[in-house]
Amino acid sequence: MSLSRKTSFEDVAAELVPKPSLQRMPWYLAYVGRLRLQGVANVTSTQLSRELNVDASQIAKDLSYLNVRGKTRIGYDVASLDNALADFLGFRRGHAAVIFGVGSLGGALLSDRGLEHYGLNIVAGFDIDAAKINPEAPVPVYDVSEHIRQISRLKAEIAILTVPHAVVQEVADMAVAAGIRALWNFTPHKLLVPRNVVVQDTPLYSDLALIYNQLIARK
Repeated sequence: MSLSRKTSFEDVAAELVPKPSLQRMPWYLAYVGRLRLQGVANVTSTQLSRELNVDASQIAKDLSYLNVRGKTRIGYDVASLDNALADFLGFRRGHAAVIFGVGSLGGALLSDRGLEHYGLNIVAGFDIDAAKINPEAPVPVYDVSEHIRQISRLKAEIAILTVPHAVVQEVADMAVAAGIRALWNFTPHKLLVPRNVVVQDTPLYSDLALIYNQLIARK
Protein backbone atom coordinates (compact mmCIF):
# COMPACT_ATOMS: atom_id res chain seq x y z
CA MET A 1 0.00 0.00 0.00
CA SER A 2 1.71 3.14 -1.17
CA LEU A 3 1.66 6.27 0.92
CA SER A 4 1.70 9.84 -0.27
CA ARG A 5 1.05 13.31 1.00
CA LYS A 6 -2.44 13.57 2.41
CA THR A 7 -5.37 13.45 0.01
CA SER A 8 -8.15 15.69 1.28
CA PHE A 9 -11.84 15.94 0.46
CA GLU A 10 -11.04 19.18 -1.34
CA ASP A 11 -8.41 17.40 -3.47
CA VAL A 12 -10.99 14.87 -4.59
CA ALA A 13 -13.78 17.41 -5.12
CA ALA A 14 -11.49 19.88 -6.91
CA GLU A 15 -11.61 17.62 -9.96
CA LEU A 16 -15.24 18.71 -10.36
CA VAL A 17 -15.82 21.79 -8.20
CA PRO A 18 -13.29 24.43 -7.09
CA LYS A 19 -12.68 24.43 -3.36
CA PRO A 20 -14.01 27.99 -2.75
CA SER A 21 -17.26 27.13 -4.55
CA LEU A 22 -17.68 23.98 -2.50
CA GLN A 23 -17.07 25.86 0.74
CA ARG A 24 -19.75 28.44 -0.12
CA MET A 25 -22.44 25.86 -0.88
CA PRO A 26 -23.32 25.14 2.79
CA TRP A 27 -24.00 28.89 3.19
CA TYR A 28 -26.46 28.71 0.31
CA LEU A 29 -28.05 25.57 1.72
CA ALA A 30 -28.55 27.11 5.17
CA TYR A 31 -30.22 30.23 3.76
CA VAL A 32 -32.35 28.36 1.23
CA GLY A 33 -33.41 25.94 3.95
CA ARG A 34 -34.69 28.84 6.03
CA LEU A 35 -36.60 30.21 3.05
CA ARG A 36 -38.19 26.82 2.45
CA LEU A 37 -39.38 26.64 6.06
CA GLN A 38 -40.90 30.11 5.63
CA GLY A 39 -42.82 28.95 2.56
CA VAL A 40 -40.86 31.10 0.09
CA ALA A 41 -41.19 29.68 -3.43
CA ASN A 42 -38.35 31.35 -5.33
CA VAL A 43 -35.05 33.10 -4.65
CA THR A 44 -32.80 35.07 -7.00
CA SER A 45 -29.01 35.29 -7.11
CA THR A 46 -29.40 38.94 -6.14
CA GLN A 47 -31.29 37.99 -2.97
CA LEU A 48 -28.70 35.38 -2.10
CA SER A 49 -25.95 37.92 -2.78
CA ARG A 50 -27.51 40.52 -0.51
CA GLU A 51 -28.00 38.03 2.33
CA LEU A 52 -24.64 36.24 2.11
CA ASN A 53 -22.36 39.04 0.85
CA VAL A 54 -21.25 36.99 -2.16
CA ASP A 55 -21.28 38.44 -5.69
CA ALA A 56 -24.43 37.39 -7.57
CA SER A 57 -22.45 36.27 -10.63
CA GLN A 58 -20.29 34.08 -8.38
CA ILE A 59 -23.38 32.51 -6.85
CA ALA A 60 -24.76 31.74 -10.30
CA LYS A 61 -21.44 30.15 -11.27
CA ASP A 62 -21.31 28.08 -8.05
CA LEU A 63 -24.85 26.81 -8.54
CA SER A 64 -24.14 25.90 -12.15
CA TYR A 65 -22.14 22.91 -10.86
CA LEU A 66 -25.43 21.50 -9.56
CA ASN A 67 -27.10 21.62 -12.97
CA VAL A 68 -29.89 23.78 -11.59
CA ARG A 69 -31.07 26.76 -13.57
CA GLY A 70 -32.88 29.85 -12.44
CA LYS A 71 -35.51 31.65 -14.45
CA THR A 72 -35.16 35.27 -15.54
CA ARG A 73 -36.75 37.66 -13.01
CA ILE A 74 -38.05 34.67 -11.01
CA GLY A 75 -34.87 33.00 -9.78
CA TYR A 76 -34.43 29.50 -8.47
CA ASP A 77 -37.17 27.25 -7.18
CA VAL A 78 -36.39 27.13 -3.45
CA ALA A 79 -37.46 23.51 -2.84
CA SER A 80 -35.52 22.23 -5.85
CA LEU A 81 -32.42 24.22 -4.92
CA ASP A 82 -32.59 23.03 -1.31
CA ASN A 83 -32.78 19.39 -2.45
CA ALA A 84 -30.05 19.80 -5.05
CA LEU A 85 -27.61 21.39 -2.59
CA ALA A 86 -28.26 18.83 0.15
CA ASP A 87 -27.86 15.93 -2.28
CA PHE A 88 -24.74 17.36 -3.89
CA LEU A 89 -23.06 17.97 -0.54
CA GLY A 90 -23.88 14.45 0.64
CA PHE A 91 -26.02 15.60 3.56
CA ARG A 92 -28.97 13.41 2.60
CA ARG A 93 -26.94 10.18 2.61
CA GLY A 94 -26.08 8.53 5.90
CA HIS A 95 -22.37 8.06 6.63
CA ALA A 96 -21.42 5.87 9.60
CA ALA A 97 -18.57 7.35 11.63
CA VAL A 98 -16.55 6.46 14.72
CA ILE A 99 -14.57 8.67 17.07
CA PHE A 100 -11.07 7.88 18.32
CA GLY A 101 -10.46 9.75 21.57
CA VAL A 102 -13.51 10.40 23.75
CA GLY A 103 -12.14 13.31 25.75
CA SER A 104 -13.78 16.72 26.05
CA LEU A 105 -13.96 17.39 22.30
CA GLY A 106 -14.60 13.79 21.26
CA GLY A 107 -17.23 13.39 23.96
CA ALA A 108 -19.01 16.55 22.81
CA LEU A 109 -19.10 15.33 19.21
CA LEU A 110 -20.26 11.90 20.37
CA SER A 111 -23.33 13.44 22.00
CA ASP A 112 -24.07 15.97 19.23
CA ARG A 113 -27.06 14.45 17.45
CA GLY A 114 -27.33 17.54 15.29
CA LEU A 115 -24.66 16.12 13.01
CA GLU A 116 -27.19 13.53 11.86
CA HIS A 117 -29.02 16.30 10.00
CA TYR A 118 -25.94 16.53 7.79
CA GLY A 119 -25.65 12.80 7.15
CA LEU A 120 -23.01 12.04 9.80
CA ASN A 121 -24.12 9.17 12.02
CA ILE A 122 -21.62 8.63 14.84
CA VAL A 123 -22.09 4.99 15.78
CA ALA A 124 -19.28 4.36 18.29
CA GLY A 125 -16.29 5.79 20.09
CA PHE A 126 -12.93 4.30 21.07
CA ASP A 127 -10.62 5.20 23.92
CA ILE A 128 -7.84 3.73 26.07
CA ASP A 129 -9.24 5.19 29.31
CA ALA A 130 -11.23 2.51 31.13
CA ALA A 131 -13.33 5.21 32.82
CA LYS A 132 -14.68 6.33 29.43
CA ILE A 133 -15.53 2.88 28.08
CA ASN A 134 -19.26 2.14 28.12
CA PRO A 135 -20.55 -0.38 25.55
CA GLU A 136 -24.10 0.09 26.87
CA ALA A 137 -24.30 3.83 26.23
CA PRO A 138 -26.68 5.16 23.54
CA VAL A 139 -23.56 5.64 21.43
CA PRO A 140 -21.26 2.91 22.76
CA VAL A 141 -17.64 3.56 23.66
CA TYR A 142 -15.27 0.61 23.30
CA ASP A 143 -11.71 -0.07 24.25
CA VAL A 144 -9.52 0.85 21.30
CA SER A 145 -8.39 -2.78 21.05
CA GLU A 146 -11.87 -3.61 19.70
CA HIS A 147 -11.70 -1.13 16.82
CA ILE A 148 -11.20 -3.66 14.02
CA ARG A 149 -14.17 -5.81 14.97
CA GLN A 150 -16.50 -2.90 15.72
CA ILE A 151 -15.64 -0.88 12.61
CA SER A 152 -16.35 -3.94 10.49
CA ARG A 153 -19.57 -4.75 12.35
CA LEU A 154 -20.86 -1.18 12.19
CA LYS A 155 -19.76 -0.68 8.58
CA ALA A 156 -18.16 2.65 9.50
CA GLU A 157 -16.39 4.53 6.72
CA ILE A 158 -15.34 7.75 8.52
CA ALA A 159 -13.10 8.13 11.59
CA ILE A 160 -13.06 11.34 13.62
CA LEU A 161 -9.66 11.83 15.26
CA THR A 162 -9.65 13.78 18.53
CA VAL A 163 -6.65 12.07 20.10
CA PRO A 164 -3.41 13.79 21.22
CA HIS A 165 -1.45 14.86 18.16
CA ALA A 166 1.55 12.80 19.29
CA VAL A 167 -0.36 9.57 18.56
CA VAL A 168 -2.69 10.66 15.77
CA GLN A 169 -0.61 9.14 12.94
CA GLU A 170 -0.59 5.78 14.73
CA VAL A 171 -4.35 5.97 15.26
CA ALA A 172 -4.92 7.00 11.64
CA ASP A 173 -2.90 3.99 10.48
CA MET A 174 -5.00 1.71 12.70
CA ALA A 175 -8.24 3.18 11.40
CA VAL A 176 -7.23 2.85 7.74
CA ALA A 177 -6.05 -0.72 8.26
CA ALA A 178 -9.48 -1.50 9.76
CA GLY A 179 -11.25 -0.29 6.61
CA ILE A 180 -11.86 3.42 7.30
CA ARG A 181 -12.00 5.41 4.06
CA ALA A 182 -12.07 9.00 5.38
CA LEU A 183 -10.46 10.78 8.33
CA TRP A 184 -11.69 13.97 9.99
CA ASN A 185 -8.59 15.17 11.78
CA PHE A 186 -8.95 17.69 14.63
CA THR A 187 -5.24 17.74 15.46
CA PRO A 188 -2.53 20.01 13.99
CA HIS A 189 -0.63 16.96 12.73
CA LYS A 190 -0.40 16.42 8.97
CA LEU A 191 -1.31 12.82 8.24
CA LEU A 192 0.39 10.46 5.82
CA VAL A 193 -2.23 8.18 4.27
CA PRO A 194 -2.84 6.07 1.15
CA ARG A 195 -4.04 8.06 -1.85
CA ASN A 196 -7.50 6.51 -1.73
CA VAL A 197 -8.15 7.76 1.81
CA VAL A 198 -9.81 11.16 2.26
CA VAL A 199 -8.49 13.51 4.94
CA GLN A 200 -10.20 16.67 6.17
CA ASP A 201 -8.17 18.75 8.61
CA THR A 202 -9.91 20.92 11.18
CA PRO A 203 -6.92 22.15 13.20
CA LEU A 204 -8.47 24.12 16.04
CA TYR A 205 -5.13 25.47 17.25
CA SER A 206 -4.29 26.81 13.80
CA ASP A 207 -7.68 28.50 13.60
CA LEU A 208 -7.07 30.10 16.99
CA ALA A 209 -3.71 31.40 15.80
CA LEU A 210 -5.44 33.03 12.81
CA ILE A 211 -8.02 34.66 15.08
CA TYR A 212 -5.35 36.01 17.44
CA ASN A 213 -3.25 37.30 14.55
CA GLN A 214 -6.20 39.14 13.00
CA LEU A 215 -7.18 40.63 16.35
CA ILE A 216 -3.71 42.11 16.68
CA ALA A 217 -3.70 43.34 13.08
CA ARG A 218 -7.00 45.20 13.55
CA LYS A 219 -6.09 47.05 16.74
